[in-house]
Amino acid sequence: MSWRPLKPLADWVDRRHGTWRGGVRSLLARLELASGRLRPFQLRHPHRVRRVVFVCLGNICRSAFAHQVAARLEMEVASLGLSTSTGAGSPDSALRAASRHGYDMAAHRATDLSDFEVRPGDLLLVMEVRQARELRRRLGARDDVEVALLGLWCAPPMPHLHDPFTLSDAYFDQCFSRVRDAVRALHRALPQVSRRTAGAGR
Repeated sequence: MSWRPLKPLADWVDRRHGTWRGGVRSLLARLELASGRLRPFQLRHPHRVRRVVFVCLGNICRSAFAHQVAARLEMEVASLGLSTSTGAGSPDSALRAASRHGYDMAAHRATDLSDFEVRPGDLLLVMEVRQARELRRRLGARDDVEVALLGLWCAPPMPHLHDPFTLSDAYFDQCFSRVRDAVRALHRALPQVSRRTAGAGR
């Protein structure tokens, strides 16, 4: 039996979601969003935010790129990984994808959560629902920070931003486009996080 009729679908999945697993996780996350189960990971107190902190697993692809976009917008920004080696650089595939979008990530170095100081007023923006739940668990009872899904600032909302690490250039470009657009929307929603705005108020 020929699988050629399935190739257009496989190419679409590769480009839009990276893998079939990424597509399934994206669908499940959207269902959770529609059901209201992701309400704990929606921003509730925007006026309290003083810094945005982008979070993914390794802090070498998604959160690293988000960090670069926010830094260019002059936001108060940091990034970290939930399970990474502090000091690790981004892979060549991520560096090339960032370059195609006009950003240079060559100097970026990963930071593990264990080596990071979470400050009051931090908005920790994660890429996946399971990461949001794990981060919230590790933060314990802290109520001076918020955890939210970065993809909720995409249009339409994308509560799951699948990891592009080891995947195709086409999906890297799709993922980084979503991250870039979400960070830009976040910038518009949180003007007080701009270093220029903060400086003007001193």
